[in-house]
Amino acid sequence: MTITQLQQQITQLPPDKLRYFADWFEDYLDAQWDDQIEDDARAGRLDEAGRRADADFEAGRCTPL
Repeated sequence: MTITQLQQQITQLPPDKLRYFADWFEDYLDAQWDDQIEDDARAGRLDEAGRRADADFEAGRCTPL
């Protein structure tokens, strides 16, 4: 199935099925994002950002949320 065919099929869904698909797809994308962050953390790709954040905090360059 091509992306165009998939898009066509999605436009044919009734509203209740479209909402179900949208919710599922959002959950799917969230899980993909979580997996990517975990992979990046394990590989050390977030270490430098963490060091900069720690340095900013220690230097008082952070504000409470």
